[in-house]
Amino acid sequence: MEHEQTIPEQRKEGESAPESDTSVPRRRVGRTALLIAGAVALGVLAGTITGYAVQYDREPTPLPPLAQQTMDGPKPAAMNDATSRRSINATRWHKADEDLAKKLLDLPGGAQDSFSGPVSTDAFSADYFLEPSQAVGSLIRDAKRLATARWSEDDRNFIEINLLQFRDRAGADDFYTEIVQYMPGNDHAGNTGKGLPGAPADFGHMWIDSKAHEEPGYHPLRHGRAVVRRGDIVMSVEYTNNRGEVDEKALAELAKRQMERL
Repeated sequence: MEHEQTIPEQRKEGESAPESDTSVPRRRVGRTALLIAGAVALGVLAGTITGYAVQYDREPTPLPPLAQQTMDGPKPAAMNDATSRRSINATRWHKADEDLAKKLLDLPGGAQDSFSGPVSTDAFSADYFLEPSQAVGSLIRDAKRLATARWSEDDRNFIEINLLQFRDRAGADDFYTEIVQYMPGNDHAGNTGKGLPGAPADFGHMWIDSKAHEEPGYHPLRHGRAVVRRGDIVMSVEYTNNRGEVDEKALAELAKRQMERL
């Protein structure tokens, strides 16, 4: 009896297709892609390491110089009889600061305890404000340059002139207005003062203390002050006498001469 030949393409009616053989493991999906990605990463890493190794043996490439990298000016010097605050602290001033300092009045002949030149913001704040820590921040933000001239005459009259140049006119106006507001207080002049001859009413004013400041064992001190705003610069002239008298005409004359320099 002949066996019936079974042809794969032809099956008897009613016969279902044989179940697939699950004993053979399937191929891992994406294995080739992972291998390629790993090879690429190793290649990049190897290239980076090679680049560092090559660069390590080379001399560093200098950067191009910045514009105005250095400015002409005196070098700091050791203190001796010939040095000044300017020469031993040369790195604290910018060369452009000298432009404002040149507008200061010349020190009179025979002046004692004299100084004239640019000053740093922190040094000015320490000498000028009653509470420097509360004012130095706003001054650093708003002021651009500061210059001071200081001298004494006959050990009785002490003069100090301060020029403050601000970044804009608004900063100068705010500083001037604040002075005008606090000077009438009892801790300062104690009066409203008067206009300064030669200055517009809203841009210049002067005060002389209503009474001298007296303490046991000290000479009586009386202060006079003239303040002017011109553009972005505020000028302050302070005149102190240690005998309790301030020459109003002398104060007005100093202020007038300083205004002319501006």
